[in-house]
Amino acid sequence: MPHSTLLYPESDMDEQVFRKHCDAALDSLRRRLLALGDQHGFEVEGQGDKLELLFEEPEEARFVISPNTPVRQIWISALSTSFKLAWSDSGGAFVLEKTGETLPQVMGGILSRHLGISITV
Repeated sequence: MPHSTLLYPESDMDEQVFRKHCDAALDSLRRRLLALGDQHGFEVEGQGDKLELLFEEPEEARFVISPNTPVRQIWISALSTSFKLAWSDSGGAFVLEKTGETLPQVMGGILSRHLGISITV
């Protein structure tokens, strides 16, 4: 049966494939965020299954980025919102379905809004 969407329904991706994509995406994101944290004064904690961004300025905040393995998504909790990204085979990345933004693009938007300056992840 052909797929009508570019994103995997959770039943189409086995856990091992999801983990491989997720681990690579979070590792790459972690490296980018560590460099940005040094430049913009926020902490990046954790690795593997969960990343946390800790801010003291402009206000105290904690953003959490973690896999949700049962539904094969990466979830970001930030700015009083939950962002749920699923794997896109055609894009080769985790994507926010309603906007088409990739994980780094979503994080760039979140950081830009929180810090009040333009950030590219």
